[in-house]
Amino acid sequence: MRIGIAGIGKMGAAMAARLMEVGHEIAVWNRTPEKAKAIGGATVAATPAELARSCEAVITMLTDGAAIDAVYHGPSGLLSGDVTGKLFIEMSTVSPKVETALAAKVLAKNADFVECPVGGSTAPARQGKLLGLLGGESDAAAHALPILNQLCRKVEHCGPVGAGSAMKLAINLPLMVAWQAYGEAFAIVRDLGWEPKRLLDLFVESNGANNGLKMRADMIVAMMEQRDAGPTTFNIADAVKDLRTMVDTGTAKGADMPATKAALAAFEEANKKGLGGGDGSRQSVYWASRGKQ
Repeated sequence: MRIGIAGIGKMGAAMAARLMEVGHEIAVWNRTPEKAKAIGGATVAATPAELARSCEAVITMLTDGAAIDAVYHGPSGLLSGDVTGKLFIEMSTVSPKVETALAAKVLAKNADFVECPVGGSTAPARQGKLLGLLGGESDAAAHALPILNQLCRKVEHCGPVGAGSAMKLAINLPLMVAWQAYGEAFAIVRDLGWEPKRLLDLFVESNGANNGLKMRADMIVAMMEQRDAGPTTFNIADAVKDLRTMVDTGTAKGADMPATKAALAAFEEANKKGLGGGDGSRQSVYWASRGKQ
């Protein structure tokens, strides 16, 4: 199948490589052309419209609702031409209302649409081991599953469009709040004189350790020791965006979100301090040393 990918960040690039590996012909488009040109083996489309015209299915992995609006609805957007019978798989982490509004516009163009935000970072994306959170009608879901099953170790059909994005926000929320909680926990014991590795080893063995902490323990130790912590897969600036979306989505559903609001305020502070490009787990390191006398 000829599949287009719009949005060649780290995740989009990893998915492109994975889909080429399993035999698909891939075309790519990115707002920054240099990123698209760096995808070896893929055809580069000049515009989103060209991408949609030349492909049977298009995956979008974009920053936010504004980017989605520009890529789908711009003068040379994905929906600017005839897309009858094509499949659009929207995989960005955005609010449910963004996805439901987009779905209506895609369906009006006689194309199929599903949302499928994913759990996992670039390594699982490259290996086809993401967790897919699918939202869409059954016929469109059946159209999309052959592709999604090659990107994901499991695809959970959460319900209609909007359900997948709601589930993605729900799944990410505890981890975002936890990075702030770990920072506060580390602050309590920062005067004990423990080496970072000893501290993280103890936390990892405790009942309070989640998978995120276990996977990033070495990274946190490196940051505490002011060493190179390696590549970032999900940064503080993106965490701020997602936390805002979580608060807005929960509030719209009538839920109070005190823990999420507090985590958002703390992440916003770190972002304003210039740490936005750092891994989300850096929030724990920043807060542990914040205000230290």
